[in-house]
Amino acid sequence: MLQASTIQTQLGPLEILADHRGLIEIVLPGCSRKTTPPAASAEGESPVLNRAARQIQEFLAGQRTEFSLPLHLQGTTFQRRVWAIIRTIPYGQTMSYGAIAALLGNRNKARAAGGAAHANPFPLVIPCHRVIGSSGDLTGFRGGLNLKGRLLALENGYSSQ
Repeated sequence: MLQASTIQTQLGPLEILADHRGLIEIVLPGCSRKTTPPAASAEGESPVLNRAARQIQEFLAGQRTEFSLPLHLQGTTFQRRVWAIIRTIPYGQTMSYGAIAALLGNRNKARAAGGAAHANPFPLVIPCHRVIGSSGDLTGFRGGLNLKGRLLALENGYSSQ
């Protein structure tokens, strides 16, 4: 059964969804769910949701740099490859879409890497906010560029020029 919970954060309300296999989605403030809950969904307590809520709050408080959560990944093979690369970007650092494409073996796939980052169902946990344009500019983020800048600033005082 799908379970959902909303947690209040300094970013605004975040919705988290999980099933018996793990976390399914994190919905940033102002964004809509990608997951359509079945009729048999439930609000309430879940060990996975409680753990996710605690770790997200710790991250946003600057007390956590990595997440340890069971993820129920659903995406194409290409998306999963991009997400795996994004997960390797250390806290406080950034990587360009072009660099991700190069790691995939084709520099021409930067735009496709951006599309995969945008489809990421686990922002914060798979830190797509750490992916920037090749010029160092903030580009594309499902939660908006303001939120992306706030998350980067939280990690290392990053500011776009």
